[in-house]
Amino acid sequence: MMDLLPGPQDALTVGAGRGDGGRLRPPLRRRLLRHGFTAFVLVSGTFVALPWLAPILMHLGWQRPARVIYLVYSALCHQLPERSFFLFGSQASYSLAEIRAAWRDTLDPWILRQFVGNADMGFKVAWSDRMVSMYTSLPLAALAWRPLRRRIPALPVWGFVLLALPMAVDGITHALSDLAGLGQGFRDSNAWLLTLFGGNLPASFYAGDALGSFNSWMRLLTGALFGLGVVWAVFPRLQAVLTPAGRDLEH
Repeated sequence: MMDLLPGPQDALTVGAGRGDGGRLRPPLRRRLLRHGFTAFVLVSGTFVALPWLAPILMHLGWQRPARVIYLVYSALCHQLPERSFFLFGSQASYSLAEIRAAWRDTLDPWILRQFVGNADMGFKVAWSDRMVSMYTSLPLAALAWRPLRRRIPALPVWGFVLLALPMAVDGITHALSDLAGLGQGFRDSNAWLLTLFGGNLPASFYAGDALGSFNSWMRLLTGALFGLGVVWAVFPRLQAVLTPAGRDLEH
């Protein structure tokens, strides 16, 4: 019976990774924090790189793996070609009229989203410009936060709301505008901008979704602000949980 009871050496082995109260010891927390950050950057980096791999594969003629990527990311994004970047073509983006001329003369988003490109126009990235901006900003913001983590406090809730609100407003107004039909809504003409800027900017800035237009800039900017807000709000709090009493256990 005595052999079944744990001895002092056994107790040391069992508790090697934990402190009082069953909490993780600092070395284990340190490893979790360091490797967790690395894992996040690698996984999120791969996640944002795969949509760019799709047009590369299409350009190389490897359509089957490219189509798999388009299919997987179609569950996360509308993939409308007029709101997407293109690679290996004459332009980085195309207007709705150009897409309809090259694909099908339709305003049905379920048909338009099927267009991935061609040899002349190039091939689209597997998700829209907003998604590119929003998700790419996550690993980039994380990498920027890491060397500054001792000097930057967690973003308060109201701060996160302020950074997320522009994307919510932009997304909702786009959705409302699209109820009139693609290319027919108030966000397609942006006539109100003419009053605001007095028509002093190029016509391509006001109307449409092409790269360099107001709509494109807003999708890129608001997506990046949201991603920044997520990292700024979450990462300092996560580190505080893994490093009690505000101690940085990575060094």
